[in-house]
Amino acid sequence: MKYISEFRQQDLARQLAQAIAQTVDPNRHYRLMEFCGGHTHAIFRYGVQDLMPANVEFIHGPGCPVCVLPTGRIDNAIQLAERHDVILCTYADLMRVPATGRNSLLKAKAGGCDIRMVYSTQDVLKIARENPARPVVFFAIGFETTTPPTAVAIKQAQAERLTNFSVFCNHVLTPAAMQAILDAPQPVASAIAPGIALPPASMQSIDAFLGPSHVSTVIGSQAYEPFAEHHAKPIVIAGFEPLDVMQSALMLIRQLNEGRHEVENEYSRAVTRQGNLKAQALMREIFELRPQFEWRGLGLIADSALKLKADYADFDAEQRFDMPAIQASDVKGCECPAILRGAKKPQDCKLLGTVCTPENPMGSCMVSSEGACAAYWSYGRLSRRSG
Repeated sequence: MKYISEFRQQDLARQLAQAIAQTVDPNRHYRLMEFCGGHTHAIFRYGVQDLMPANVEFIHGPGCPVCVLPTGRIDNAIQLAERHDVILCTYADLMRVPATGRNSLLKAKAGGCDIRMVYSTQDVLKIARENPARPVVFFAIGFETTTPPTAVAIKQAQAERLTNFSVFCNHVLTPAAMQAILDAPQPVASAIAPGIALPPASMQSIDAFLGPSHVSTVIGSQAYEPFAEHHAKPIVIAGFEPLDVMQSALMLIRQLNEGRHEVENEYSRAVTRQGNLKAQALMREIFELRPQFEWRGLGLIADSALKLKADYADFDAEQRFDMPAIQASDVKGCECPAILRGAKKPQDCKLLGTVCTPENPMGSCMVSSEGACAAYWSYGRLSRRSG
C-alpha cells in the first residue's frame, strides 16, 4: 500500500539502524522526546527502541489529547449528562477515562445517561437533527488536528439553526504544551540502558524533539521555529511509520552532533512550512484563546486551549449550562501525570499491569489508543527497563 509498506521495509530499517549506530557519539546520551502518542505506539509496535544504540533514549511526551485532559473536565461532562438530560456525544477513547470516584462516561451511560460514542462531528449534527426537542452536546477534545472539524460543525449548526446543538470545548494547543515542557524546572526521567553511565543531574534534560505528525499538517513546521531558536533544541517533524521515526532520530542526532538547532521536516509528504491555511483561518474565526487551561501532568498553562468566540456563544455548552470548574485528583499511585511530562516512564508506575489494565484503567494513559501505558501493555514492554 502506498505510503505504508515502503516505510516498514526491514532492509531499510537495518540500514538506518546501522547509520544511527555509526553517527552517535559514544560519550554522550541522547534523549529524544516524541511529542505524539502515535510515535510512541510506532516505537513499541515495531521495536524501534530495540534498533537504537544503548545511548539513544526516547522520552514520551504529552502528545495524547485524551491523556492530558484533567479529571475535572470528565466530571463536568458526567454532571452535564446527569443533571441536564442532554444527549452527550464524544469519541470512543473518552468513554473509559477514569473520573472522580472511579466513575467514567461509560459507567454513567450504564447508569442511564444518554451518552453516545461518535466517529465524527457530522454524527453529532445528525443526532441533533433527529432529536430537535433535546439538547445535544458534543464533548470536543483534541489538538489542532481535530479542532477544524469542530469549527465546521459549529458553522453548519449556525447555518441550519440547530439551536439544540452545543459544544463542550476542550481543544488544546501543541506549541503551548511544548513551551511548558521546555520551561519545566524538573529533569525528565532517564531509563539508562545497562552499560551507559548516568550523566550529572544537571544534564538530565530533553535534547531534541520529534515533532507531531497530524498536528503539523494543520499548523505547519513554522510553528516550532521559535522553540528551536530560543531554546536551542533541534526539532524534526516525523511521520508515523517506523522508518519515519528512525530517519527523524538520525536527523536529530546529526543536528546534536553538529551543534545545530533547527526545524527539519522529515514528514514532507504531508507537512509544509505554512500548514493548512484554510483550516487555520477557520479556527481563528470560531475560536479564541482561553487565558489558562489545566493539563493533566502539566498544570495550568496560559493561552494553551481554545474557547468559542462571542459570535458563537449560543453554541457554547459552558455558557448554556451550569458548568462550574471542578478541581479533581487522579487515582492515588497513578503516575500518568508524571509520564505525560516525561518525568517517569510507564514501568515506573506500581499500578501498571497489576490493578491498572485496559479493562480496569486507573489513568488516562492506559485508556487512550495513543497513551504511553497502553503502548507498553499492548506490545509487551512491561518488564523492559530500557523504555
